[in-house]
Amino acid sequence: MKTHARVVIIGGGAAGASTLYHLAHLGWTDTVLLEKGELASGTTWHAAGMLTQMNGNHHLARLAVYSVDLYRRLEAETGRSTGIRQVGSLRLASTQERFDEFKVFAGRATSLGIPYEIVTPARARELAPVISTEGLLAGAHIATDGYCDPTMLTTALATGARALGAEIERRTLVTNTTRTPSGEWVVETNHGSITCEVLVNAAGQWARDVGRWVGLDLPIVPYEHMYVVFDTMASVAALPAELPTMREPEGAFYARQEGQGLLVGGYEQGPKAWMPEHVPTDFESGLLPPDLERIEPILAAAFRRFPGLEQTGARKILNGPDGYTPDHRFLMGEAPGRPGYFVLAGFNSLGIIASGGAGRHLAEWIVDGEPSADMSPFDLRRYGDYASDTRYLIARIDETYERHYDYAFPGHEEHAGRPLKSDPLYDRLRERGAVMGERFGWERPLWFAPAGVEPADVLSFRRPNFFDHVGAEVRAVRERVGILDQTSFAKYEITGPGAAAYLDRVASGRLPTDDGRLAYTLLLTEAGGVETDLTITRFAADRWYVVTAAAAESRDQAWLERYLPEDGSVRLATVTGAWGVLTVAGPRSRELLSRVSPADLSNAAFPFRAAREIRIGYAPVRALRVSYSGELGWELHLPIEYLRHAYDALLAAGEDLGVADYGYRALESLRLEKGYPLWGEELNPARSPDESGMGRFVAIDKGDFVGREGLLRRRAAGLSRRLACLVIDPLPGDDGEANPFGYEPVYQGERAVGILDAAGYGHHLGTAIGYSVLPVELTAPGTRLEVAILGRRRPAFVREYPLYDPAGARLRG
Repeated sequence: MKTHARVVIIGGGAAGASTLYHLAHLGWTDTVLLEKGELASGTTWHAAGMLTQMNGNHHLARLAVYSVDLYRRLEAETGRSTGIRQVGSLRLASTQERFDEFKVFAGRATSLGIPYEIVTPARARELAPVISTEGLLAGAHIATDGYCDPTMLTTALATGARALGAEIERRTLVTNTTRTPSGEWVVETNHGSITCEVLVNAAGQWARDVGRWVGLDLPIVPYEHMYVVFDTMASVAALPAELPTMREPEGAFYARQEGQGLLVGGYEQGPKAWMPEHVPTDFESGLLPPDLERIEPILAAAFRRFPGLEQTGARKILNGPDGYTPDHRFLMGEAPGRPGYFVLAGFNSLGIIASGGAGRHLAEWIVDGEPSADMSPFDLRRYGDYASDTRYLIARIDETYERHYDYAFPGHEEHAGRPLKSDPLYDRLRERGAVMGERFGWERPLWFAPAGVEPADVLSFRRPNFFDHVGAEVRAVRERVGILDQTSFAKYEITGPGAAAYLDRVASGRLPTDDGRLAYTLLLTEAGGVETDLTITRFAADRWYVVTAAAAESRDQAWLERYLPEDGSVRLATVTGAWGVLTVAGPRSRELLSRVSPADLSNAAFPFRAAREIRIGYAPVRALRVSYSGELGWELHLPIEYLRHAYDALLAAGEDLGVADYGYRALESLRLEKGYPLWGEELNPARSPDESGMGRFVAIDKGDFVGREGLLRRRAAGLSRRLACLVIDPLPGDDGEANPFGYEPVYQGERAVGILDAAGYGHHLGTAIGYSVLPVELTAPGTRLEVAILGRRRPAFVREYPLYDPAGARLRG
């Protein structure tokens, strides 16, 4: 084994081999993959190998499309077959909600080029003659889906990487990793040490153990997962062609043909974690004792769908562990505070279909500094320290495992492990009807149920139960005044003599030059994409306050820390939990605040984007005049111990003004009407500010800043696509159907030209609204397009935005 390499990858499963392969194709061949056993001998070898391109996650589906194409062409390149069989897939619906889900998925599939066809029960039986059609409403068929052999796939990827010069060391057990003072990584093994610039933790269910060597506690827990291979079935043996892979979500099972029988597995209730704290290193090509009792309901559902299967013997029962994460999405990216340390692990039994695309984008991340597509849904920085407790992980993974086949309703919130982080208003808001959601562990109000209405979500692919109640909250803010608890905001204090120069360097916009002013700005990637958006408030030349989205706390902190000067002239402190936030917004917000504060809140004394230290009741407050609703409003940031006092004072003073609580779902409707973007939807790292319609917030002429050169290169190349606002008309007889939620395809004639990055209902304007990045020639106001919602195309017209108060008179009034 060599003693130095540019990149070392720990783990020889499909993910590690894919990363090695794609690094080699990008020209990085001074690479070594270390595997403690044989390739694929961890969790890859016992996977069922299902290749399903369309599921509830648009980003995962995009990776899957690439993976299937790669696996199909690998044999021609490497001479090694992946065992791929594109026999198609068939998903079965026996409820109206599932039928609606098929319509939603069909639209998303169109935007990705996936041949998704909704078929009748009779056609489903033609495709899979072994099924019973009893109770079926429809099927969904994808002709290019199928399965592969996971071990053969891993071997083919490894062969392709080796052919380009990459190296693989089998039977090489990694025992520790450390970082040198110069920033390199030393990997210690049973065959000696190897030093590298970049280290990739692709250790599968061992990834948490490996991460702990460098103080990184990854939220991954191994869980048992079972499937049964049945003996020969006469009905299968008589078939002239191989069956498609099959799934019945209501039965929580998947199946495919294996020889002349069936392989059946699924996601049972009451799943079981295995070795949650430490996985033995000598567990190689291993299986666990089967537990048929736990999967009896799944098998019973399969017996009902496949006549004759119940009388067929089981040839083998495989119970193999795999690493799971709390949100059922894998982890990838560079670890915060550990330059050159990357992770690709925690695939939740979806590693085969995801590894091709995930390995490609991780390799880009390593070589180019960022991936070519938006990988933020999988970025490991979406978690914080709260997700390091194993008991929390098990509680949350139990829930996400059990609901693997649940409806992919928009707006779903997990419930296990909650409440975890809550502010002093949590109980008060619940008493007032709040239905709570969670971001980054924080409880926050989604909507408020009025008296007599159960405070719980009833979700749907059509209008959910909270639709009218959210509309009432929107009207309260537009017409009167509302209060929103936004304590979950991520908050940082940046201080020191070098703070102003540092912030000017990392921000793409101009910063305030006067104390008591704030700026909204974008932070850019080196390539000129949008890393995040935030507000920066100047209280003094050496004292600044930065506020960003709750979900971005770890991500944005890591980005800010990356550019801190080494001379100690700047100090960054995360103060999220120390400060509560109440947003007061609406045309009567000034009147309300004036009743509880002696401060001068007039436009002259307290203009838009000003910041003042005032009192609300007896509470000291940092008041920021900024509003995401598009109305006159203030964010009130105050020491968290005063939060309840300030809230009570505002409620009491505003009773005759019609003050109302509102939640994040109302805020979503308000911001769509106002045309304010949301990071992770309209804004993402793969998209430039110009494409996102936010180029006006970049001061390209202010001097050097992070991402400036990358943005200039993009501008020199020209703009081919940009964000457009679409107003979507209903069709006769819609009866509430025409509600876009995001990812619906946009058509010009028969050509799919984009998807809705963000969408919802504008309750004040009384129309469905969507935002989509479209070819520039289609973004002129008045352009007629169509948006497919629940299988029907609705007329959609490009409109100038913001749709609401385009001059900003209400915001600045």
